[in-house]
Amino acid sequence: MALHRGPEKPDERPLSLNPFYGEANPVGGMTGAPPKHRLPDTPMAPSSAYQLVHDELMLDGNSRLNLATFVTTWMEPQAEMLMAECRDKNMIDKDEYPRTAELERRCVAMLADLWNAPDPSAAVGCSTTGSSEACMLAGMALKRRWSRRHPAPGARPNLVMGVNVQVCWEKFCNFWEVEPRLIPMEGDRFHLDPQAAADLCDENTIGVVGILGSTFDGSYEPIADLCAALDALQERSGLDIPVHVDGASGAMIAPFLDEDLVWDFRLPRVASINTSGHKYGLVYPGVGWALWRDSEALPEELVFRVNYLGGDMPTFALNFSRPGAQVVAQYYTLVRLGREGYRAVQQTTRHVARSIADRVEALGDFRLLTRGDELPVFAFTTAPDVTAYDVFDVSRRMRESGWLLPAYTFPPNREDLSVLRVVCRNGFSADLADLFVENLTRLLPELRRQPQPVTRDKEAATSFHH
Repeated sequence: MALHRGPEKPDERPLSLNPFYGEANPVGGMTGAPPKHRLPDTPMAPSSAYQLVHDELMLDGNSRLNLATFVTTWMEPQAEMLMAECRDKNMIDKDEYPRTAELERRCVAMLADLWNAPDPSAAVGCSTTGSSEACMLAGMALKRRWSRRHPAPGARPNLVMGVNVQVCWEKFCNFWEVEPRLIPMEGDRFHLDPQAAADLCDENTIGVVGILGSTFDGSYEPIADLCAALDALQERSGLDIPVHVDGASGAMIAPFLDEDLVWDFRLPRVASINTSGHKYGLVYPGVGWALWRDSEALPEELVFRVNYLGGDMPTFALNFSRPGAQVVAQYYTLVRLGREGYRAVQQTTRHVARSIADRVEALGDFRLLTRGDELPVFAFTTAPDVTAYDVFDVSRRMRESGWLLPAYTFPPNREDLSVLRVVCRNGFSADLADLFVENLTRLLPELRRQPQPVTRDKEAATSFHH
């Protein structure tokens, strides 16, 4: 949910309605332009209201050219039809919409099997509005399991993770009063170090978060090595620290393209996994998934059983009412593609990412940090001898051609490093990749002629990283 405040200086200019473009005789008698910051006194014709909103939204960026977002920006017409048919169904009302509830249950079972749960029928899970909610639920389960083991009053729980975690984990620690213990970046290591993570654990550690696909550079964190370090810690100290895998993106990439990579429920220390169905799960926003290896990993007291809309409904979520359309679309996509279909889509996306990375490197002005060979994402910065411009200049100039190319600074201890990042998704075709490289190549001569980088506001980095 975005937090919006009213403008400090409201734009009091009235909205404009052209009588010919809109309607000469609006329904309800509105003849003047509607206000912007208060409800109008009278209704207007639906066609006029539509045109008013539609025209303003034309100034948004084109989502297909948004290389910052991981979120799905294209689905098949059949999926869109199903979503339209289900947009009025409330996901929480499982008694009234039992088949929608059944499709959710099947999705959980499919993901449990995909992620190698020891007994997929024993795995428990639920849909969410996205990975942020899923992470909150996983964190709550970790904290409750810790409180069972450590009932001593006054003890403060902590959560160990790399400084590269998505901001939702910072929110979790803030909202649920958990101390975040962050492992900084060092040198060319841009994510968590397994031994450093183990060294930060103590009797008040509720768990360690491993990221399967860092948003900073697209690289996988070494989940198996992390579990091995925690196994050694348990042998030395008796501390049994669970791991949660934040697989917002990678949990729908690795099972298809990196089958030999052990990161999931094959590791006994992995208690829970989340993913974003609306990222590489290939569904429009917003749907996510949270799964636990078994019922022991999800304390029963966190599950509410509600008799509200008819029937007994177990629920574990931060939201109550939410649409069922995205869950239906997730089931459609899973059965539509199957393992081979997902493998083909994700392999194509990775191929596009690798191809662009190689061509960007060949330009000579840039240095690659990653190459798109884990997540189909790569990060790059300017070469050491480039002094006329920086990554923020590139981002600004690419926006002039419609490309939303994020530029941002890395966190401690690599705040000296500013990068650009390209996220390749289904629908970002080889043709679009060619256009991207052509646009980037065309603006380089102008950038090279600058006397120095354009001054920028360091707080206005074009990404979700702060």
